[in-house]
Amino acid sequence: MPRISVHDFYDHVLSHYGDTAEGLHYQSANSQQTRFRVLRELLPQTLGGLSLVDLGCGFGDFLIYLRAQGDEPGGYLGVDLHERMVAVARERTGAEIVQADVLTDPLPAADWYVCSGALNNLTLEETRVAVGRCYAAAGGGFVFNLLHGKDNSQTFNYRQPAEVEAWAAALGAEVTIVDGYLHRDFSAALVKPGA
Repeated sequence: MPRISVHDFYDHVLSHYGDTAEGLHYQSANSQQTRFRVLRELLPQTLGGLSLVDLGCGFGDFLIYLRAQGDEPGGYLGVDLHERMVAVARERTGAEIVQADVLTDPLPAADWYVCSGALNNLTLEETRVAVGRCYAAAGGGFVFNLLHGKDNSQTFNYRQPAEVEAWAAALGAEVTIVDGYLHRDFSAALVKPGA
């Protein structure tokens, strides 16, 4: 069971900030862009021939970021749990966006999975399960970010890089951790050997 109702949490935030980066609970559009830059650096150098699933795609902002860089993947699927985000993402991107739950719904196969912020309301066990499921569905790997700190919040999911390294070892994944680009945030790439 998540720490909080994800629907209620985002309904509240969206009612205050609307369809903006802050409405997705980023501190600002700049911090969202910084996270996107780090995630992009962890993905393969060329995305043109690759399929990408954007888990917790929100309003489709990562795809919009990639398009602005002239870096659109060969195939893109956005996945989000919140119906308003799905509707807005479809409208803004024109891409295929589906409503699904990473913990319970079937995940489509893709070359790469990426996730920015969508793991931040899960419990430790849910995060471990989500990471494992996304990694299993990806041919190349899973790139994601997490909040960095002690896990003592009733709302947010704070993790340590060493935990992700342990998950990677259990999955047989090669792992890269990037830390220090924003306060209390880190990113990870779990890559299939040989990918």
